[in-house]
Amino acid sequence: MTRLPEALHWKGEPTAWVRTTRPGQRLHSFLEGLSVDADGTAWMVDVPHGRILRVTPDGQWDVAFAYDGEPHGLCRLTDDAWVIADYRRGLLRLDLAEGRLSTLCAGVNTENFRGLSDLCRGPDGSIWFTDSGRSSLSDPTGRLFRRWPDGRLDLVLPNVPYPNGVVVGGSFVYLAATRANAVWRLLADAPDPLLPMVGTYVQLSGGLGPDGLAMDAQGRLAVAHAQAGTVWLFDAIGFPLLRIRTPGGLWTTSVAFSPDGRFLMIVEAQAGALHRVDLEQAQLELALAEEPIA
Repeated sequence: MTRLPEALHWKGEPTAWVRTTRPGQRLHSFLEGLSVDADGTAWMVDVPHGRILRVTPDGQWDVAFAYDGEPHGLCRLTDDAWVIADYRRGLLRLDLAEGRLSTLCAGVNTENFRGLSDLCRGPDGSIWFTDSGRSSLSDPTGRLFRRWPDGRLDLVLPNVPYPNGVVVGGSFVYLAATRANAVWRLLADAPDPLLPMVGTYVQLSGGLGPDGLAMDAQGRLAVAHAQAGTVWLFDAIGFPLLRIRTPGGLWTTSVAFSPDGRFLMIVEAQAGALHRVDLEQAQLELALAEEPIA
C-alpha cells in the first residue's frame, strides 16, 4: 500500500535500542503497534526513535508525536487519547490534542517493568499489556498484566518466554509467546484464585515467533510471524485459513483489521512498509484454486 517516505527516514546515529537489538546496523525506522481508525487512517510507532506515525488512506505520512522513549504498542482510549506500551518508560498516556504525555504506571511493587512490548484494550475498558524484557525459553520470566479502569494492576501470568502481542476475543485472551513460537490462550476472567489455566492455541514453526495479534468480529485471529515474512489467518477455532507472505522483508511485526473486516493491514518493519490484503478476494481465489478440475 505505502512505505515510509525517505523524508521521514531516521538520519541520526543508531540509538541504544538499535545498538543492542541490531548490532552493527543503521535503521531508518522499526515500525510496530498498528491501529486503524474507522476512516482508514493507520497509526503506528517507530520503536527506536520515539515517533507516533500517522498514515492517511491515500498514503500520506506524518509524525503525529515524538518524544524520548521506545514505544512498542499503541491503543486508542478516546478520540484524542492513546495508551502507549513503552519499553523503557512503562505504560504511558498520550493526549494528542494537547501534546501531553503522562505516565500511567512505570512498574509494579516498587520495581520497574522489565520492558513493555504490546497492549490491547478489553471490552470492559481494562488494558492488557505485556512485559517481555529480554525473557526467552532460557529465562521464561516475561509477564502479562491487566490494568483496570480504576487503576488497579493485576499480574496475570509471570512465566512467559517473551510475551508480545495480546488481544481479547470473547471470553478469552490470546497471547503471543514469541520465544516459544506459539500463541497461548487463557480465560479473561478465570475462576482460579492463583494462576489461570493456559493452553497453546497455535504452534508455529520457523522464523522467530508470533509478534502482533488482531481479532475480528468473526473470531478470526491474525498473527504476524516475525522474521518469517508471514501473516497467518486462523478461524474461530484455531485452524489456518490463509498464509500471507509480505514482499520485500521478513519483519512482519503488527496487524490490524479494517473496521468492516474486509481488509487486513500488515506492518513489515524491514522495509518500513504498510500492506493491505483484501481478505474476501484472497479467500475467493483460494477457494477457486482448490476446486477439482472437471
